[in-house]
Amino acid sequence: MSDTLPPDAPTDHRAATDATARPEGGATVLVVGPGGREHALARALAQDPLVAAVHVAPGNPGAAEVATLHAVDTLDGTAVAALATRLGADLVVVGPEAPLVAGVADAVTAAGVPCFGPSREAARLEGSKAFAKEVMAAAGVPTAEARVCRTPDEVAAALDAFGAPYVVKDDGLAAGKGVVVTSDRQEALDHAAGCEQVVVEDYLDGPEVSLFAVTDGTTVVPLQPAQDFKRIGDGDTGPNTGGMGAYTPLPWAPAGLVEEVHRDVLQPTVDEMARRGTPFRGLLYAGLALTSRGTRVVEFNARFGDPETQALMALLDSSPYVLLHAAATGRLHEVPAPVWKPGAAVAVVMASAGYPASSSSGDVVVGTETLAADPAVHVVHAGTARDAEGRLVTAGGRVLAVTAVGSDLADARAKAYEGVHHVAFPGAQWRTDIAQAAAQAAGPSAAPTADLTAAPTADPTADPTAAQEATQP
Repeated sequence: MSDTLPPDAPTDHRAATDATARPEGGATVLVVGPGGREHALARALAQDPLVAAVHVAPGNPGAAEVATLHAVDTLDGTAVAALATRLGADLVVVGPEAPLVAGVADAVTAAGVPCFGPSREAARLEGSKAFAKEVMAAAGVPTAEARVCRTPDEVAAALDAFGAPYVVKDDGLAAGKGVVVTSDRQEALDHAAGCEQVVVEDYLDGPEVSLFAVTDGTTVVPLQPAQDFKRIGDGDTGPNTGGMGAYTPLPWAPAGLVEEVHRDVLQPTVDEMARRGTPFRGLLYAGLALTSRGTRVVEFNARFGDPETQALMALLDSSPYVLLHAAATGRLHEVPAPVWKPGAAVAVVMASAGYPASSSSGDVVVGTETLAADPAVHVVHAGTARDAEGRLVTAGGRVLAVTAVGSDLADARAKAYEGVHHVAFPGAQWRTDIAQAAAQAAGPSAAPTADLTAAPTADPTADPTAAQEATQP
């Protein structure tokens, strides 16, 4: 199944890139991680003419359709490096943040295998929000004023200093759920009480944007901007999640945004990390707020975002292998800039009942196979598994993302939601407003409008009420 646009789309640029990055017979790539981001990356790499074999460790049933899976402890750098060596990997791509913070990229690099992903020290940009603030201050990167707090008294003083809305961030990794933004002072205090160290900061108004950049520690190559939806409920209500959907491009983004962020945020940060002796090589993810006072950094992540990656990879029209390999080997300045397909991509996450507070597993997922014939729509697996009978079942909070490409946002959005209604599992929940405002602002489309409130029809045993109730806060 392909994510290509209709026949009038431009020729694929992936083969017309630097052939020196390709070993004879094609490259072997190992992707590390279990989720949707890793399936999306593996899928893009499998479609790359320069890649002969893709392996994913541990992967999921979706990744198994495009790659060979391997059982491995993703936090064990020695085990990952040994697997990469045994496979003869030409490139290892580490997906999640936890293995990066655990030093997996260090172990792979030490084994002599090119690795796309920052070292343990460089990954502290995501692993510690206090460290990220320190780097931003040294680099002159615009961000919210903040205080690092370790005691209840320090937290209370910081909350009073900044006022409501209160922003409290767990200093460490929290799978996208360590941030509370609230007007309830007690809620902010309670969140901080559950963390060893927090960062309390001034609230940033304005819409948020995700801008990824590939870097080899010196050269920085921004990708196309995307926007994700962190809250569980429509209208950005309810608690934070790992992300309930995403889309790209952003027709409403200010002209020159990418150039501004490259100049004022990404390059200064990469330069500061190099100055400290901990060069950042991999994917630098800048979470940005377009505030009334200008662009500000909300956070840095040290890896591809999920689910933004699902949308971005659907539109990438040049070789992902050449780009990532060049970053891993310090040759990014030698390769062409990424090429993007025209049109837009939208990814809608379907999550299990109770997410994000809890998740269910073992529920049968049906309908994904019905989308295989549609070249504009595909399913990216995240929390899925196979049961003893070989059936596809849920195995986590965010189960999958239905991803679609179209001529514009409205078209891609309609196709994505049409796809959602072909997939079902008990208690499924999703947001109905992914990319809605942006599509409406961009103008009318000839694409049909899907009935976003209807229950999926693929499984007559699914509970249509539960499927929509959980999209509320």
